[in-house]
Amino acid sequence: MTRPRVVIAGAGFAGLTCARALKNAPVDVLLLDRNNYHLFTPLLYQVASAVLDPGEIARPVRQLIRPLHNADFLLANVTGVDFEQRQLLTDHRPLAYDYLVLASGSQSDYFGNASLVQHAFGLKNLDEGLAVRNRILMRFEEARWTDDRERRRTLLTFAVVGGGPTGVEMSGALAELTRLVLSKDYRDLDFDLVRVVLLEAAGWLLGTFAAPLREAARLSLEKKGVEVLLKAKVADVTESSILLADGHEIPASTVIWTAGVRASDVGSYLGQPLGRQARVQVLPTLQVDGHPEVFVIGDLAGPGPINSEGGPLPMLIPVAMQEGRHVAATIKDVLRGYGATNFLYKDPGIMATIGRNSAVAQLGPVRLTGFLGWLMWLFVHLINVISFRSRIVVLVNWAWDYLFYDRPIRLILRAADEKATRPK
Repeated sequence: MTRPRVVIAGAGFAGLTCARALKNAPVDVLLLDRNNYHLFTPLLYQVASAVLDPGEIARPVRQLIRPLHNADFLLANVTGVDFEQRQLLTDHRPLAYDYLVLASGSQSDYFGNASLVQHAFGLKNLDEGLAVRNRILMRFEEARWTDDRERRRTLLTFAVVGGGPTGVEMSGALAELTRLVLSKDYRDLDFDLVRVVLLEAAGWLLGTFAAPLREAARLSLEKKGVEVLLKAKVADVTESSILLADGHEIPASTVIWTAGVRASDVGSYLGQPLGRQARVQVLPTLQVDGHPEVFVIGDLAGPGPINSEGGPLPMLIPVAMQEGRHVAATIKDVLRGYGATNFLYKDPGIMATIGRNSAVAQLGPVRLTGFLGWLMWLFVHLINVISFRSRIVVLVNWAWDYLFYDRPIRLILRAADEKATRPK
């Protein structure tokens, strides 16, 4: 007798958690993704700021599902869904499913601003993290070749747009990289010309945090040398400057965009209603209306489940993982003849690091800042890194960075053209 087939599109936190939760279920699981690795995205900014090597925050999907004897993986891009034939459409061939779980995540949202698309760097995937690292290091190399002081100032001005956790973490790490590490590598440069600027359109940082934690984050960043500009809405970006909506212009040759995020393009292929941030509108059970065998989870899932305040669930890893486990439990219940139940999110809290030994953490009624917040952030992230080997390597690198004020991965890497590297 053929076992039911569960196809999971997306090997991020939502998809991988769902696959793992189906380990002992009487189903065959097929996981697919456009990348062959799972990325621990909370530490991507540390790749971009030369703290960690990409291999320390990413692992091959096939390695991670090796203990799952009912699971397999395929590398593919999703191009659509045929609900009537129950087929997931890919750039290789259609894949038949009995149950389909769409967990393709999110991407940077530039809100239709062509100048941002052309000149700003996103920070959502591993390629972007490496591109940011290359850009930062190349700007320092280029600065050594110019005698024009204003040109050098522009080269050494790094703007991070977006005052959420990613923007705060990236700007804090970047300030420490330039002041504590690169100042030793480039001893002939005038580091008074180096600027790290964090721009936020709202009047505060970390909008989802309590007010005291927002202020603590701002003060900590400024103490590290970050220029925090609030109520600074970006209107246009050029190769060498940022133009704000109020007409103010900031000379900067590197712009890192963390101010907008939207669901992946997979949602637009479904012919289903899309909500805010292009998220697929699902039922409270995480099922697609009219197609109970299809589930949408993680950043791709929109209104349906709500938080305790009655609003949509945020695009956060705990949400994705809890939804993955819920859908796996629902599939097992349905196979036993039971119905689907509504998803209820349990909020474990939020946190953000602000460079070396400083962070803010909001865990229910508990509020932590400074070193205690950083210890909590370190503990939570370390236990969630995706493999035992990665935990050890990451911990060693963090300890080295903490003790010696150094960044071990200051390499400029450019991928050769694939055709040029083929054996003849």
